Amino acid sequence: MVEWLAGKRVRGTSSERTPLGTGLGGTGVGGWVELGRTTLGSAGDTISVASLSDKRYYMILTDTTPSGQVRTYPRINNDSGSNYSIRYQKDGVADVTLTSQTYFTNYTGGFSSGNAFHVSYLANYASKEKLLINHSNENETLGAGTAPFRREYTGKWANTSNAVNRWDALNFGTGDFATGSEVVVLGWDPADTHTTNFWEELASVELGSAGDNLGSGTFSAKKYLWIQVFLKASGTYNTRFRVNSDVGSNYAVRWSDNGTADSSNTSENAFYPIVDGVTTNITTNSFMNMFIVNNASNEKLLIWNGIVQNTAGATNAPARVEGVAKWANTSSQITDIDIDNTSTGNYDTGSIIKVWGAD
Repeated sequence: MVEWLAGKRVRGTSSERTPLGTGLGGTGVGGWVELGRTTLGSAGDTISVASLSDKRYYMILTDTTPSGQVRTYPRINNDSGSNYSIRYQKDGVADVTLTSQTYFTNYTGGFSSGNAFHVSYLANYASKEKLLINHSNENETLGAGTAPFRREYTGKWANTSNAVNRWDALNFGTGDFATGSEVVVLGWDPADTHTTNFWEELASVELGSAGDNLGSGTFSAKKYLWIQVFLKASGTYNTRFRVNSDVGSNYAVRWSDNGTADSSNTSENAFYPIVDGVTTNITTNSFMNMFIVNNASNEKLLIWNGIVQNTAGATNAPARVEGVAKWANTSSQITDIDIDNTSTGNYDTGSIIKVWGAD
C-alpha cells in the first residue's frame, strides 16, 4: 500500500520498506559491528585486541578499573616507533602538543587510581595517516562530592602503508588494569551488509504534544549506553537530567561551554547537560550526544557533547557544550532516563530521545 501525504510525499508501510542501515541498532544492514573485544581475566598492563578486520572507521570503547596507579596509552599495530603525535586538553586548560611519541597519550605526568571510560573514533585508510578523536571521563575519587576529570585529545598515527589490525591499551603506571577492564573495538564500512549491529535500540520516545518531560521509559540494562536527545523549543526550557528517578545528591559534573575553562558542580540532585554549559532559559532547539559506561558495581561515567541553535541564520553561531558526569551509584544499572524542563515553557512536539545499548 502507498499513502500520499501533503506535498505529494509518499509513505509506504514499514513492511514494504527496505531496512535502512542506521549505523546504530535495529534490523537494517550495515552499522557498527563488533570486531574484537578483550576483557581481562586477571590484572595486567596490556589490553590487546588483535586480528581486526580492515574497516574504514573504528569506534573504540575502553573501560578500565585500576589496581594501584595506572595510565592508559593506546598503540596501533604494536608499533612502538616514534610515529604518534597528539594534541590534548585536560579539564579545559590550554592545549598541549606532543610529537614523535611511541603511543597516543593525553597525559604529561601523574597517574590515576580511579575508573576511566574512553570513547575513541579512528579513521582508517591504509595509504593515509590514521586520525583519532578521543574523549575521556576519569573518576579519580569515589562519591558525588568530587567531580570527575575530563580529557580530550586528537592524534595521528603517521603510517601510510598499513591498515589498522590491532589496538592495544597499555598501562605504564606502577599498578595494573584490574580484572574486568576491557577494550571493545567496533568497525563500520560503507560496503558492510551484515545484520549483527553492536548497538541495539532500547528506547525511542517522541513527544506527540508539548510537555515538560521527555523520558525514555524503562529499558533493558546494558553495559554501554548511547543516548541522543533533540529538543524543540516551545517558549523557554532548562534541561534537567536524572536517571532511575534518583533525586538524591548523587550527581557530579564537569563541563566547558564555548571553549571556556571548565566548571564543575558536585553533590547535585541532577545535572543540566545543556544549561550547565550554555545558558538558562533556552529558547531555541538543541541536540545532545552522550555515552555511558553502565557497570552495576561502579559509579556510572558519562561523556557528552551538545549544541544549542541560538538565533536562526548562518550569521549567528550556535553554542556548544562538552562535559563529563557521574552518577555515584555502585549497586544499580541505569534503566531509565528523564530529561525534565525546569523553566516556564515546554519541549515542543517532535522532541525526541533515543537510547541504544550493548553488553
